[in-house]
Amino acid sequence: MEQTLKKKDQKQLNKWLNGMKAFELLYKASRDGCSNTVFHQKCDNKGPTVTVFYNTSDCVFGGYTSVSWDSTNTYKVDPTAFLFRLYFKGSNSPKKYPTTNGTNAIYGHANGGPTFGAGHDIHSFNGTVALSGRSFPLNGSMAPGTTYVMTGDNAATLACSSLNCYDVEVYSVKDGSVLNEDPWRPVTDSNPKVLKSEIETYSPIDGVKVGRVNILLVGAVGAGKSSYFNTMNSIFRGHVTSQACSGSAEHSLTTNYRKYKVRSCETGKPLKFRLCDTRGLEEAQGLDASDVVAILDGHLPDKYMFNPAVSISPDTPGYKKSPATEDKIHCVAFVMDGCSVDVFPDKILQNIKAIQQKANQRGIPQVIILTKVDKACPYVEEDPGTLFYSSAVSELVEQVSQLIGLPRAHVLPVKNYEKEMELVEDVDVPALISLRQMLRFADDYLYNFLDEEED
Repeated sequence: MEQTLKKKDQKQLNKWLNGMKAFELLYKASRDGCSNTVFHQKCDNKGPTVTVFYNTSDCVFGGYTSVSWDSTNTYKVDPTAFLFRLYFKGSNSPKKYPTTNGTNAIYGHANGGPTFGAGHDIHSFNGTVALSGRSFPLNGSMAPGTTYVMTGDNAATLACSSLNCYDVEVYSVKDGSVLNEDPWRPVTDSNPKVLKSEIETYSPIDGVKVGRVNILLVGAVGAGKSSYFNTMNSIFRGHVTSQACSGSAEHSLTTNYRKYKVRSCETGKPLKFRLCDTRGLEEAQGLDASDVVAILDGHLPDKYMFNPAVSISPDTPGYKKSPATEDKIHCVAFVMDGCSVDVFPDKILQNIKAIQQKANQRGIPQVIILTKVDKACPYVEEDPGTLFYSSAVSELVEQVSQLIGLPRAHVLPVKNYEKEMELVEDVDVPALISLRQMLRFADDYLYNFLDEEED
């Protein structure tokens, strides 16, 4: 059962809290039971919280405190605490009610639920309240105006004087993302038409017999490798596509090695690069470093079917024993889910490090495609155009840079097309910037190859 607090209501709370906050659901009466014991188990000593009541008169109201709930049967001082109303009889009607001086802001009621103010302004319930039909007839009380400044409002105008509630929720309030005035990564070319044109006219450097460059996408299952190709394909096709299989699954949805072409919607001709998709990295099975070596060196043909139980060898059907430079990988892109950085599996990290070592031995440049960054920042989720202004994304880039051991400039955050039905320019721009950077790095690889040939 998911939280009830809507995104726009979180935005309203953020205005009152003077910042961007993250709301994590700690307690939900309809899920956890309406009980003082469960409330204290889940909410005591958790720092700042927001409590929200949803009553049967279609009023949504509650309170915020920056101090922790406890079971000491004592009042707490909190000058930042406030009561609030979000909806009145179903209509959006936000209003904030500050505390008078901060004393008696909340009460750590051992035998009760969330309790605000002396008197009490809002006392939710005592003991355990059973569900009656679809609601909880809370046995507490409301006398707002004792500790909080109601500016003419009262229990009737706050909540229709009703504590008969469909639900009671308590959220942990943590520091979230903020938007910087200046971009953390200045982008001079943010026009998607200019970026598209630059990529459409791209051609590998002269002097090397390479008609197009190969970019290898490597990442854990579900990181967004195939979705990244679909995003790039969508941009150049002119509408959202799903050519590569993508989605959520226990094991990799990619079973073949694919050298995907991206075609210009104007000419229909393939552009001069390939996005090479592989099986996802897994802790127990999937692509390993030895398999990747065969790919890096150009031994595998397009559409090669992976067999997790058998490693690739010169005896593998279709194995190219004498690959040309055009068959090899010219840039490696590690695709990482921005939501899983804090819990990244050690086994998969070890695989990535092993692949890095093999790529470094061959002088192959590497980048990180950081996907799902919109999930890391509510601002970016609402407006992808804020990606390069988001402090949360900037911190994530720094974290991934240190985890993988690549410079920040090699970490390229993107939002793949997932829920959208039509193209969005602010989604296109970071994706195009990431692709352009990989093409430039691929040229660096070719320049090194050319230097060696000339020497």
